[in-house]
Amino acid sequence: MRLHNNLSMLTDFYEFTMANGYLKAGIADTTAYFDMFFRKIPDGGGYAIMAGVEQLVDYLKNLKFDKDDIAYLRSKGCFCEEFLEYIENFKFECDVWAVPEGTPIFPGEPLVVVRGPVMQAQFIETMVLLTINHQSLIATKANRMVRAANGRAIMEFGSRRAQGADGAVLGARAAYIGGVVGTACVLSDQLYGTPAMGTMAHSWVQMFPDEFSAFKAYAETYPDNCTLLIDTYNVLKSGLPNAIRCAREVLEPMGKRLKGVRIDSGDIAYLSKRIRETLDAKGMADCGIVVSNSMDEFLIRDLLNQGAKINSFGVGERLITSRSEPVFGGVYKLVAIEGEDGEIIPKIKISENVGKITTPHFKKLWRLSSRRDGHYIADVITLHDEVIDDTQPYTIFDPVYTWKKQTVENFRAEELLVQIFNKGECVYQPRDLYDIREYCKDTTYRLWGEVTRFENPHPYYVDLSQKLWDVKYKLLEEKNM
Repeated sequence: MRLHNNLSMLTDFYEFTMANGYLKAGIADTTAYFDMFFRKIPDGGGYAIMAGVEQLVDYLKNLKFDKDDIAYLRSKGCFCEEFLEYIENFKFECDVWAVPEGTPIFPGEPLVVVRGPVMQAQFIETMVLLTINHQSLIATKANRMVRAANGRAIMEFGSRRAQGADGAVLGARAAYIGGVVGTACVLSDQLYGTPAMGTMAHSWVQMFPDEFSAFKAYAETYPDNCTLLIDTYNVLKSGLPNAIRCAREVLEPMGKRLKGVRIDSGDIAYLSKRIRETLDAKGMADCGIVVSNSMDEFLIRDLLNQGAKINSFGVGERLITSRSEPVFGGVYKLVAIEGEDGEIIPKIKISENVGKITTPHFKKLWRLSSRRDGHYIADVITLHDEVIDDTQPYTIFDPVYTWKKQTVENFRAEELLVQIFNKGECVYQPRDLYDIREYCKDTTYRLWGEVTRFENPHPYYVDLSQKLWDVKYKLLEEKNM
């Protein structure tokens, strides 16, 4: 049994069998183009959030195979020695582009583009999808909850309910990108700088002879940041009175204030209003109310609509697992190859399900925004050699209902895909996680409210350039003759 896991081996078996087959067929070095994209926004939302690029970069920088990996592959009895030698001397040689983390993204858009020898470009499919799918899913869910909280802080408390260690650690990272203020996950803070937060569990209270003794011990230990959990026994009859007593008898003589009280059960809306009334009457208007207990964006919104007096939320399983829709659904498809003369030959996948028809060719992704107020107008996918001149009017059209057209003026055109690998060499510039979080906040603010609403959001426009549309529909006609 090996003592470590090589993520280069975290792939679907057919990636190996196809690579071996490409080699035997004499096309291993054919340059192929793959797009990673998704088809449907989780929870019926209007947009998703890109995340996971940094982990994809780390994976691609460390692609290699050791003797244990080679021995395992040889033991399967289906790989030729030439292929095993290739794997043993593997060197990543692809070009890779990706949309930056924290960017609002939409179905059908190329989020990661890979160009290189088909053996390699095909092989990395599983990890491209795993890294981007998982973190984009959690960042999107977190962003929904943050919007529902309407300026109140969201804390991620879900490690113990996550699907494994990586789900907890990287999920906390993604949630921070989506807008949460911190996490209960210490390892995520240590590795990525997601601020670690937390106070006490019910067991702390139960360990002491009585509730006040527990509160007193905690306040004496953490006088500068004291939040007390008040629902171990009875919120209004015991927990809240003891918290106020602790503030008066322990903290205030030290010149400190009780930062907050937390409830994790009961009728949250009712209790928060009663707690707020009591705290305010006692001159403790600065004491916040923190709530948890199976929160999601819909419950958060409903509580606030009911007038709940809540300053911040702790959210666990429904965030870290994206319980309401736990699959992001990104896919990785071949969109072109290069001929012997270097000509790009577009490839298309056709399906009876129109939504599964791919958009062929090597492409760019552009975002058009208003120069007047900065709001996003539409995204446009073009051929790789096209440039959108934002000094001139530009006509966009629906790629399905082509008669629906709009000419935009006074706009700014921005390329979204950024190169992160050049011929296998990493050219990615690391970004501070806090900066990514702020970028996400700023960019989602530039979406129209019609796109960001929870119910029946207006579809954001993702259009094809005329040249790309012509290529796609020419291939559709040829393949259906």
